[in-house]
Amino acid sequence: MTEENTPPDLPALQRRLAEFAAARSWQPYHTPKNLVSALSVEAAELVEIFQWLTPEQSERVMDDPDSAHRVTDEVADVLAYLLQLCEVLGIDPRAALAAKIERNELRFPVGRNGD
Repeated sequence: MTEENTPPDLPALQRRLAEFAAARSWQPYHTPKNLVSALSVEAAELVEIFQWLTPEQSERVMDDPDSAHRVTDEVADVLAYLLQLCEVLGIDPRAALAAKIERNELRFPVGRNGD
């Protein structure tokens, strides 16, 4: 967090992740294939938390401090690998998401399917 207690922006987070990996000489292992595999594993760990919860329990998962901590950590792991993958592949995640939202707005217009 910065002095104003605001979270860093995505490029700053990507730089920190790259510096973290470089300081440990992990770059040779951070190939797209390996990053996608690690991302999948971390996403599965997030799924595991919710797997056997009822819909109602899943909506309250953040009410329990231990569960909230686990969910937050797994979300961070998923985001870390996704940001590293974007960095390696030269994808701007903000631009990619904005473009995808625009395509989805065209694909699924309001009013279709009873909305």
